[in-house]
Amino acid sequence: MKNSAISERKNQSISRGVGMTTQIYADRAENSEIWDVEGRRYIDFSSGIAVVNTGHRHPKVIEAVKQQLDRFTHTCHQVVPYESYVHLAERLNGMLPGKFDKKTVFVTTGAEAVENAIKIARNATGRQAVIAFSGGFHGRTFMGMALTGKVVPYKVGFGAMPADVFHAPFPVALHGVSVADSLAALDKLFKADVDPGRVAAIIVEPVQGEGGFYEAPRDFMAALRNICDQHGILLVADEVQTGFARTGKMFAMDHHDVAPDLTTMAKSLAGGFPLSAVTGRAEIMDAPGPGGLGGTYGGSPIGVAAAHAVLDVIEEEKLCDRANALGARLKQRLVSIREDVPEIVDIRGPGFMNAVEFNDVKKGLPSAEFANAVRLKALDKGLILLTCGVYGNVIRFLSPITIQDGVMTEALDIVETSIREARAA
Repeated sequence: MKNSAISERKNQSISRGVGMTTQIYADRAENSEIWDVEGRRYIDFSSGIAVVNTGHRHPKVIEAVKQQLDRFTHTCHQVVPYESYVHLAERLNGMLPGKFDKKTVFVTTGAEAVENAIKIARNATGRQAVIAFSGGFHGRTFMGMALTGKVVPYKVGFGAMPADVFHAPFPVALHGVSVADSLAALDKLFKADVDPGRVAAIIVEPVQGEGGFYEAPRDFMAALRNICDQHGILLVADEVQTGFARTGKMFAMDHHDVAPDLTTMAKSLAGGFPLSAVTGRAEIMDAPGPGGLGGTYGGSPIGVAAAHAVLDVIEEEKLCDRANALGARLKQRLVSIREDVPEIVDIRGPGFMNAVEFNDVKKGLPSAEFANAVRLKALDKGLILLTCGVYGNVIRFLSPITIQDGVMTEALDIVETSIREARAA
């Protein structure tokens, strides 16, 4: 079987709206490695977009799923509930930042978690408006698209977005937007476009994912908390990509001295099985009436079983510590070549949620071409990388946190060689 042959079939049978970063078709995967249908091995620095933080097919996750398969696969928790759902909610309630009572609801995807967070916020506050940030990504549903601060490819051609969604600039000093600028824009928004008394929620990624791996400054997050408290607005942390040890702490909000009112989670929560969650203040989570939340597949027993195993692995294998060590190692290698590669304008990211940003040296502008050249050269050498950012000029690194030391060394060598070759070209 050939990748090219499957790709031809894909072109005939699958909507072109499903974009694909590579044209390699997976046959099997283990921890940080993937083998395609032609038998070629790749090192996976994408993790299915931050989904398999605990690696592909972690033995404990697979065993937990097998045991659940032998018991039952689906009852719909809203019809015949199960204890494992309750226990997982208890675990998340105890883990999320904030010294207050919390409750949780499980759904299926990150976008669905975001949708439900907005539903809950509107129900609890009796307000309609929501504020998000430029560069943010919150999903491909209509509310997710409305909240997302990037037009192409997520909004283009899909018509009018839901009303009462407003955007403010996210503070990115590298691109000339300071914390003061962002806060001034919020103040102007309240004066010119929306009464803060009508705002139900402000939603923010503690580290922007698709937007470029820009970390929210501590003083910015503290200011958002103060603004929300002043106006009775709920602060929603979108931890879909940042959660579960990726940033060197269980959640990215653990890096801040403030707690959100609601948190959305998905991706690595269940180590590759579809599961997402909203956790928040108990009184807020209880605002919707019975039947207002949920879904047929929400809190799948398979996903719940996998999630319990994921949380165990993170604790037992000390993956927060390992994320910090791996991220430091990656950033050190990038720093070591920066002097020879003036296209590198920034190296950043907490824990093992890291990125390198490239500019065109002659023009002094973001260079998507350079970033894509690095990605393609790395892929040719057997390393899967992802680009991101509003300008497409950022390479993001999302290897499983369980990556073997030897494989990590191999990957770093490929990264360096690919950047140097792109520079030489």
